[in-house]
Amino acid sequence: MNLSELRPALGSTKDRKRIGRGHGSGTGKTSGKGHKGQNARSGGGVKAGFEGGQMPLQRRLPKRGFTPLKKKVYSLVNLGQLDVFESGAVVDGEALILAGLIKRVGDGIKVLGEGELSKSLTIKAHKFSKSALVKIEGAGGKAEVI
Repeated sequence: MNLSELRPALGSTKDRKRIGRGHGSGTGKTSGKGHKGQNARSGGGVKAGFEGGQMPLQRRLPKRGFTPLKKKVYSLVNLGQLDVFESGAVVDGEALILAGLIKRVGDGIKVLGEGELSKSLTIKAHKFSKSALVKIEGAGGKAEVI
């Protein structure tokens, strides 16, 4: 095999569309742009959302809400998911990531009370819901706020 024999795999490449090269090509004469008008001109066309001078939809609809700059996004974990850990284990951010329960810690971890906890665990998180605290202590575990 030589360098000169290398070719792309069959079907992986496509020929460039040659517009304006005679009517036999299928895109001759007006080059696929139709007859006259703004879109047939050089540099023609309208910006996205332009409706011919009518007030555009994005300006007719009211503004609503805002995005707070200091909003904290917590990674959420339910108590029912924590049964994958052994009894007496310390559950923190690293352990939750290794277990595949969260992807990243982000601004913190919040433990929610959905599901049942059957093992006594020491859980370290940034926030706990009230129902989660009751269930953790009921199972003989500890909830530590980081």
